[in-house]
Amino acid sequence: MTVTDAGAPTPKWAKVIDQSKCIGCHACTTACKSENEVPIGVTRTYVKSVDVGFFPQARRSFQVTRCNQCADAPCVAACPTTAMFARPDGIVDFNKSSCIGCKACIAACPYDAIFINPEDHSAEKCNFCAHRIDQGLEPACVVVCPVEAILVGDLNDPTAKVTQIVNRQAVQVRRPEKETRPKLFYKGASQATLDPLAARRPDGGLYAWAEQPSGPQEVGAGNPERANSSAAVLLSYDVSHTAPWGWRVGAYIWTKSIAAGAYLVPLLLVLFGQASWQGPLWTWFAPLAGAAFTLATAVFLVWDLKHPERFLLVLTRPQWRSWLVRGAFIITGYSAVLGLHLLASLLGASGLAQALAFLGLPLAAMTAIYTAYLLAQAKARDLWQNPLLPPHLLVQAVLAGAAISLPAAAWLEPKLVAPLVLLLAGSAIVHLLFVAGEVTLTHATAHAHLAMKNLTRGPQARAFWTGQALLLVGGVAALALGPWAAPLALAGLAAHEHAYVQAGQSVPLA
Repeated sequence: MTVTDAGAPTPKWAKVIDQSKCIGCHACTTACKSENEVPIGVTRTYVKSVDVGFFPQARRSFQVTRCNQCADAPCVAACPTTAMFARPDGIVDFNKSSCIGCKACIAACPYDAIFINPEDHSAEKCNFCAHRIDQGLEPACVVVCPVEAILVGDLNDPTAKVTQIVNRQAVQVRRPEKETRPKLFYKGASQATLDPLAARRPDGGLYAWAEQPSGPQEVGAGNPERANSSAAVLLSYDVSHTAPWGWRVGAYIWTKSIAAGAYLVPLLLVLFGQASWQGPLWTWFAPLAGAAFTLATAVFLVWDLKHPERFLLVLTRPQWRSWLVRGAFIITGYSAVLGLHLLASLLGASGLAQALAFLGLPLAAMTAIYTAYLLAQAKARDLWQNPLLPPHLLVQAVLAGAAISLPAAAWLEPKLVAPLVLLLAGSAIVHLLFVAGEVTLTHATAHAHLAMKNLTRGPQARAFWTGQALLLVGGVAALALGPWAAPLALAGLAAHEHAYVQAGQSVPLA
């Protein structure tokens, strides 16, 4: 390896992995663990293997799996505190001291290369052994590979072996459609390993052939329909990968919909002449309910962090491309409007609350819809790349706002029950139309199709269909039951949000 002299162009580090040489010895994995003190149960790099064909015409293909050192790294854009950052030499590195453990980088990575270290609770991944690179040394995995299947070099150096291979030979990258411009190139790799959906995952989560059940159910000529459509392709070794975002994220989207809707719906009633600026639903309920559910939203957000004590870093050292940062400032602005509205109500200054509405209306709408952009920033999750998600979330906020306002209106302003019932029923129907369109239309990618299958017919189907049924019953029943239908609608929306978030993360990426 050539050490760059002072005044020379900044290097652009890249890696070539020659899978035609790889023997699957896992030396790179163990060397990485030793060099970087990676705990048991997580890996910065590992060797995935896939068995292709039927015995005796069969082969095993390997893939060294790790961070792809993207030129346009989604993890860097999604990280709210610059804990993930790109160095001038192109290495995507991380700073654990500024990581809040939000897992946005994990959700954004199309290569499933990032994990939370179970010991220090911060995000971590392969960083090219940057500490060794800075000393003019090669990464640990390169040093120990017995067949020289792993090469590193400077793409700005035309004499480097990596540069010559990338420029002159056939190489591949994983998931080029994500436009991340990876600097990890594979030579001689099989599509069976590069495509995470090409190989069938073994029944029961068992990987080695020796663990597979014997007899007529065994994958092979006797039962070819259970294999891949083009060849028998079975994933024989992988590591476990769990969804980064759990139930708290679905709960946060739900409470945020209520928080935004609790203000939006009374304001809409006032603007359309159904309610008065001096009415209690607008004067008191809107700011109080909005503030209460905004607080609940913040609680779920902070609760989901691995480093909740560092949450304020989102506001004090923001990385502005991250929609988690933008959303935090939107919610902060919305909270300020709610606080001033409540103060105006206490002082009897209805004119101030009315003036604040012109700022509160867009902030409430943005509070409802910014999560669509946050989910879309998770490039790894194709189900969430839906251009209709922003208006869908706005409809959900109106639905939630009408449902939460109905019991209050029955007590404070009974005359508003009728328009609220119509608003609840109408928004529930529009929501179901959005869902019907998303479920029935052809999806752009296999990943989105599989995620939708998991949502409607897989592990999340019960929660998903229960949610739609409750929303349908709650919306229609509101016409007859009035305020009593509100809990059904809110429960249905909660079930929908949970199922949608989990299904989006259910598709394997590596």
